[in-house]
Amino acid sequence: MASIYTSNYTTSAYSIPENFTPNADLNKAVWQDVPKLKLEHFRKPKSYIPRIDTQVAVVYTPSHFYLAYWCQYFEINHFKSENLDVEFWQLWDKDVVEVFINPFPEQINTYFEFEVAPNNQWIDLAINLDNEPVLNVNWDSGFTHATRIYTKTWVCEMSIPVKSMGLKQIDPGMNWRINFYRCDGIGNVDQRRLLAWSPTLDNSFHIPQRFGTIHFQK
Repeated sequence: MASIYTSNYTTSAYSIPENFTPNADLNKAVWQDVPKLKLEHFRKPKSYIPRIDTQVAVVYTPSHFYLAYWCQYFEINHFKSENLDVEFWQLWDKDVVEVFINPFPEQINTYFEFEVAPNNQWIDLAINLDNEPVLNVNWDSGFTHATRIYTKTWVCEMSIPVKSMGLKQIDPGMNWRINFYRCDGIGNVDQRRLLAWSPTLDNSFHIPQRFGTIHFQK
């Protein structure tokens, strides 16, 4: 049977000995030898946008999936709300990093979305494209995150509890479908700088058949 997925982008996640709390210090040992993925123009494979080089790395424990983002910038554009205790609707309209995760690839239209802005505002969503509405805004993953803004670079670290996505744990040998994104700048889709690991070839990030594969190694 032919795959319903059309992306051949693949990567691996490697296990780490113990859980940790994100603090956005990406110089710590856990990230030092982890391969980084570079994000591309979301519609144009192998096309990179100058001055906003963006890279992401991942590791895991049985109970948590961890991500680190390095985001070059020449301007910062985020909402001004300082309340970080509640999620911020339409966070994607300004600067943000995102990950869409499908731990059950056979269910192509069901996946989970996590977003964090440079000032650590956040939102998480459960998505089912076969439902109306497609977004479950009441879903709460309990994921934790931290950001830091430096001169010309901002960074983000996330920790996602896998039980929130319906898994008992991550086991070596598992394969998920996943895509990593970044939104940058002001304006509409054509004016902003939008990046993806596996380009969607479309005006939307919500093209699950374009999710790449992540393989969990020991």
